[in-house]
This record gives sequence, C-alpha cells and structure tokens, in this order.
Amino acid sequence: MGKNYIAVDLGAESGRVMLGNVSNDKLELKEIRRFENGAVDQDGTLRWDFARLFCEIKKGIGEAIEAAGGKVEGLAVDSWGVDFGLLDAEGDLVEYPYCYRDSRTDGMLEKAFELMDKRAIYANSGVQFMQINTVYQLLSMKLNNSPALARARTLLFTADLISYLLCGRKYAEYTLASTSQLMNMETGQWSQEIFDGLGLPIELMPEVVTPGIRVGELSPEICSELNCEPVPVYAAGSHDTASAVAAVPASDENWAYLSSGTWSLLGVEVPEAIVTDDAFEMGFTNEGGVGGTIRFLKNIMGLWLLQECRRDWKEQGRELSYGELAEMAGNAEPFFGFLDVNYDEFLAPGDMPAKINRYLEKTGQKTTEDKGQMARLILDSLAMRYRREIQKVEKASGRAVEVLHVVGGGIKNELLCQLTADAIGKKVVTGPAEATASGNILVQAMGAGQIDSVETARRIVTNSFDLAEYLPRDTAIWNEKYAEFIQLQERDEDVS
Repeated sequence: MGKNYIAVDLGAESGRVMLGNVSNDKLELKEIRRFENGAVDQDGTLRWDFARLFCEIKKGIGEAIEAAGGKVEGLAVDSWGVDFGLLDAEGDLVEYPYCYRDSRTDGMLEKAFELMDKRAIYANSGVQFMQINTVYQLLSMKLNNSPALARARTLLFTADLISYLLCGRKYAEYTLASTSQLMNMETGQWSQEIFDGLGLPIELMPEVVTPGIRVGELSPEICSELNCEPVPVYAAGSHDTASAVAAVPASDENWAYLSSGTWSLLGVEVPEAIVTDDAFEMGFTNEGGVGGTIRFLKNIMGLWLLQECRRDWKEQGRELSYGELAEMAGNAEPFFGFLDVNYDEFLAPGDMPAKINRYLEKTGQKTTEDKGQMARLILDSLAMRYRREIQKVEKASGRAVEVLHVVGGGIKNELLCQLTADAIGKKVVTGPAEATASGNILVQAMGAGQIDSVETARRIVTNSFDLAEYLPRDTAIWNEKYAEFIQLQERDEDVS
C-alpha cells in the first residue's frame, strides 16, 4: 500500500501539514491541517508569530500521525528562504524571527557595497541582490549593534529551525542555505570571503547538509506531547522552491519552471552556477537544487500584489475570494496599463492599491479604483514580466525554452495561466498545485531509499496529478503590447 511521509510546508501566506503515501508509481496527498501565516507587528518591527506557527505545526503532525495509523516513515519541513532564528548558548530562541519585509534592511545594499565589491559578492555567492537576503539582515544587525546578535551562538533558517525544535539537531540544509547570499556556490559551503569582507560572524553558521539526509527523529519531548512513537526527520529540499522544482513533471529537455505563489520564481535547472557578466547584469540568482543541480532563476514579486490588494479591500469592508477577483479581472479591460511588479515600494505590506496608483501616476499612466481592473493590471503585468525574464534566462543560460511548467498555488488562477501562455508565446503546462509538499515527500522517499532519483520522482508526479495545458492566443496583439511594456520599463527604470 506504499509508505507514509509527512510534509510541513510553510508559506508566507499560509502553512499546511500534508500526509503523503508513496508507492512505486503513485503519490497520494492528503491535506491534514492548514493555517494562516503572515507577519505581525511587534514594537514597530515585522516578525513571524513563531509560537503560534510551531503550535499549529505540532497539532498538524499529531493529526497526520493519527491519520496514518501511526505508520509514518519520515517527516520534513520546508519554508520560504532568507529568514532565520537565532539561538543562544542554551539553544533557546533569542527573539521572534524577523520577517524579510521589515524595513531594517533599507539601505543595507549600499552599506555592503562600501565594504565589499558588488561584483565580487556575486562571483562568490551567485545570488541576486535583494535587500531581503539574509546577508543584509545580518549586516543590519551588526551595524546597529543588535543585542540579539550579541547573545546569539547559532543561526538557523526557518525550516531548519522548526526541524531543530522537533528533533534537536542544528544544521543548515543546502538548498535553503544557498538563498542567503552567504554561501560559496562552487563549494556549497559558507563563504569565508563574504563573512570576512562584510565583518559578519561565520561562527554562527551550522554544518551544511544535503537534501534527503536523515537528521534525526522526533524528540522524546515531542513524542510525549503528541502521544506518538519516534518518527524519522529528514532534510528535504528545505527551501520551498527547491522542493517544488523537484516535483516539476518535466521529461523534455528544453523546459523552464515557474513556481507561482506569493513570489514567482522563474528559471531553469543547470549543472553548475552561472556567474557570468550577463547573469550579473540581468540579476539572476543561483540557488541549490535537489540532486546536485543549480536553480538558475529570477525572483519576481508574484501574487503578493493581488494578495495585498485583497487584504486592503477586506479591511475596507469588501471581502473578495480569489475566484471572484479572477472573474472580475477577466471582465476588465486588457492592457489597461503595466506595472514593474518588482518596484521597491511594493515590497512592504499595506495600502497596496494606493501604491499601485502612485506608480501608475508617476509613470504617466491612468489610475484606477476599479477592483477588477486593478486585478487585471497585476495579472497582465506579471505575464509580461514572465516573458521578459524567459528571454533573459535564455540569453544568460544559452538554453532555448520551449515549454514553461508552472507549479504551486498560482495555477488555480486559470486566467493568469492563459495570460502567461499568451504573453510568452509558448506552451504552458500547469500542475501540481501542491508541488512543494509533493517534492518534500518525494525527497524524503529518496532519502529513505524507496525511490532512486529526481527523475523517478518526476515520473511519479506525472502519474499522480492532472496536468493542464495552455496554448498561446492572440500572438500579434501580445507582441505589440509587449513592445509598449518594454518601452515603459526601460523609460522608467529610474522610477522602478
């Protein structure tokens, strides 16, 4: 009947605990518990409500073990990247972890480049420059003489921090660590050059482990609390995108992936980091993948803009489901205008509709108060941005893209999927929605010796989930509007 595994999958908007059953040719997933997530204000800073998150996770694990009749072969945690918790000498959390959207990293890129050459940082780490990166969070703490940093003895990234609290082992899983801009992507270990160049404490960093390794088992305290027997704990692709890409159901060679959710992560798999001048100038990142691969990709702001608009409208008394917003967007005017979805002002939460209208006004475009029109504006802009980044990834990697595989919760927005196919002029294949949990579970199965490779995992995904195809339409009008989009982006680069 197959073997059972538990995936704890933490996203910036929600978390879930999934139970997966893996047989030779099939993966069956069952959602056990889902809970909301989001940054909370703590004395004027943005933090994660860590105690509540861990409580929800433990409840979900207990419920999953019960649903599996106590027969569970493994458990693993994945999460978003860059954020971390600090442990003191006793192994206790020093403070609630910050959210990467907190303003403490404002201006830190410039501070870093005063200390170390920008091109040298990229040549070493291969990671794109975003103020949310771990390196700039740490630099902010150092430059501001953070008491928490002074007390800290160990840094653990979000998913690995959860695993530590479950099994007691301190480690940094490779795919998650690689997002920090603190790793040398040639060696897969911490970069002494970057730590020395920026004056950061490398002694905080734990050992790096590879995805699929067994790191321990549920501690006696957790087992007692959940009334269960010990369950093996694995390091999956602890970065959620690494797990998602491991579950991309692709067998052809010329494919790219788009992990679609709060963030859009668009790229290709390559055998080694690409740190050429083209990659540097285009802002591509090299992050660790499962099976010894590199995820060569671009971070795009993604559905965060729509999520924040929806939250703002709800606070104003108009609650709209994502399905309703998609329908409203489908009825709105296409090509009303275009956004740079990575515009700096869009990073922080709050008042997103007003921020969007300020951007439109600043770039000489019409503003709108119509909710459906604003939703369509976001979706059109995302689709156009995908086209631009696919063209760049083809140039930087030297690889032609024929098919785009889209995975993650964003595939539920069928309008965005179709607009993406229309914009890029290529076939789009979508599914599965729960790619991250699927990849998490299948990497565990690899670690447990049940399956032998990422290729086998992808074949299992293909056998297990319904996939949808979207073919491009109205190519001429999209080509015409894309030219307008590029002109706007290039003209207003000083704005964005």
